[in-house]
Amino acid sequence: MAHPEQHGENDGHLLGTGEWGKIKLVGQLEVTQTDDLVADVAAYGNYAYLANWGEADCSGPEKGGVNTPDSGAWVIDISDPANPKKVNFIAMPQDTRPGEGMQVVHVETPKFKGEILVMNAEACGKNYKGGFMLYDVTNPLKPVKLKEGFGERTGSDAHQTHSAFVWQPPGSTSAYLVLQDEEDLSDVDIFDITNPRRPRLLTELDLNDFDVAQPGLNLADSNLHDMTVKCIPTDDGPDAEPYAGKCIMIASYWDGGYVLLDVTDPAKPIFLYDTEYAAIDPELFEKTGIALTPEGNAHQAEFTADNRFFIGTDEDFSPYRARVTTDDGDAYDAGEFGWTVPISQNAGLEGALNGPTVYGGYGCPSDRGSIPNASTLGQLADREEAILVLQRGPLGDLSQTQGACFFSEKVETAQLLGYDAVIIANHHTGALGGDGPDTYFCGGQGHTFDIQISALCVGHRAMHELFDDADNFTYPETVPAVGTVGDRIGVTTQFDGWGYVHLY
Repeated sequence: MAHPEQHGENDGHLLGTGEWGKIKLVGQLEVTQTDDLVADVAAYGNYAYLANWGEADCSGPEKGGVNTPDSGAWVIDISDPANPKKVNFIAMPQDTRPGEGMQVVHVETPKFKGEILVMNAEACGKNYKGGFMLYDVTNPLKPVKLKEGFGERTGSDAHQTHSAFVWQPPGSTSAYLVLQDEEDLSDVDIFDITNPRRPRLLTELDLNDFDVAQPGLNLADSNLHDMTVKCIPTDDGPDAEPYAGKCIMIASYWDGGYVLLDVTDPAKPIFLYDTEYAAIDPELFEKTGIALTPEGNAHQAEFTADNRFFIGTDEDFSPYRARVTTDDGDAYDAGEFGWTVPISQNAGLEGALNGPTVYGGYGCPSDRGSIPNASTLGQLADREEAILVLQRGPLGDLSQTQGACFFSEKVETAQLLGYDAVIIANHHTGALGGDGPDTYFCGGQGHTFDIQISALCVGHRAMHELFDDADNFTYPETVPAVGTVGDRIGVTTQFDGWGYVHLY
């Protein structure tokens, strides 16, 4: 909620007392001067837990050892809501940070009784621990580590995860955890945490095996983002049918929509239902008459209190859609990254993007020395810009020894090399091996730098055809040589800044 003493703008805050519900600011506490540092919040009893996403130097060396951890969770005493107090900090391992997977749950099993804080684990540096973190916060002033960095592994490191959720069925002596696996197509991982010091993997699922993706709508980035589980009471009346007495998971599966799973037996989940996105974006069509495919982006969902419905929320990554046309006469749908400079607001582009393209490979930091500077294009025509084309990843490309880098690192590569704009094409996985050749994904910002250029995302097919190269969706892949000059393109944009709330 907006208030006079906050740092930053009013954007993203509730304003005023509210027309309905009489929202009122009761108390406040400033835990940081850094914008966007608090990634999630959980509360249990008299305490709240705020996820510290990690300062800009999270990937650097520890300045003071355990006294200056990279990230973790602030513990706030909210017993007096008007006067909240910071009373503790739970540090995560070096180069590791939490995201949107924070929760506190009371658990009673033969191996543990008390409150458990769960946090997901993502990397901000090379020494990270992935998986999930479990802490005993029965006494929040003296938290105890139960398990850190546990999850499915490739080599010695647990996979990174963006979210995690814990539940214990009523009357059961067992407890369970589901997490989102960022590094595996089977990204729904379910664990038994009855003994939270010794979790066990029960099963893992790729929900695309149930045909939840909609590649025909350019919605092929179908993967788990968030999830919740609710065990429906048997006495909820006729409206609770057919789920009474069952534990139901809602998986927010990004471009795949929302998926219901019966996890009454967590080792053997049963697919129940998935939602479908409309053929055209309804709000865009109603406001402008323009018919474009929807963005998808199923972000998070919750059951209503009476268990009759669930509410799903789609995240809008960018307020603009784009259309790329080439000097060959081809045209491709595209998106604009929401955290770069919009083309319509980029003074250097004068509201439009036109010019030659240059292929730069993956464009990760280690690639920068091999990509030609924009000046090698020579003198451009009036109102033309130099445009670097990169590929998302690498992921699954055995010719590469490096791991995938952030979208923001690719954008920074283009900026450092003097390009006016960058286009990032989807990889083979995002294109579903060719079933979704034009699907694109404008992902989030992974690190901080002074962003001065515009950036687009396009489908994998467009990357090849911009350089008159044959479409290819398998490895080893034939790609243009780094430095190849491709088509001259023009880009137009359309405002499309609507997120959606769905009632199912």
